[in-house]
Amino acid sequence: MKSTIALTLLLTASAGFAEDKPVHLDSKPNIIIIMPDDIGYGDIASLGNPVVQTPNLDSLKRESLLFTQYHVSARCSPSRAVLMGGRHEFMSGVTHTQHGRERMSLDTVTLPQGLQSVGYTTGHFGKWHIGREKPYRPENRGFDESYGIEGGGTPKLSLR
Repeated sequence: MKSTIALTLLLTASAGFAEDKPVHLDSKPNIIIIMPDDIGYGDIASLGNPVVQTPNLDSLKRESLLFTQYHVSARCSPSRAVLMGGRHEFMSGVTHTQHGRERMSLDTVTLPQGLQSVGYTTGHFGKWHIGREKPYRPENRGFDESYGIEGGGTPKLSLR
């Protein structure tokens, strides 16, 4: 069985950091975090898969920071909560994908909340699956804009 989520890329790219443009001291890089669902570390060609060809992901990997010491759970919700809050899944209250065990504790300060505090505009696009009730939703956890699905197999929702 594959790890639920094993590849996380942090891509920092900004027009201000391009080779042909001057770097401004007050500019901040754009940060894009990609967290694929239901993919294993060995599913990517540049990470060792000898059969599957993944040229676009391989190219993205070359231009990104790859987290290789990021430990995941066998379920997607705990893994998402670890990335969002930087806390072990049991500390964030997320231990499964259902029955209220997918809700990230409200005392967990999230990555987007931290980014907002230093002037970033934040967005979430894709699968959320760490709380459907209003206080747990992306728009109340540090995202200025969000569009995606709440969890596995649930319909799309527009949050803002």
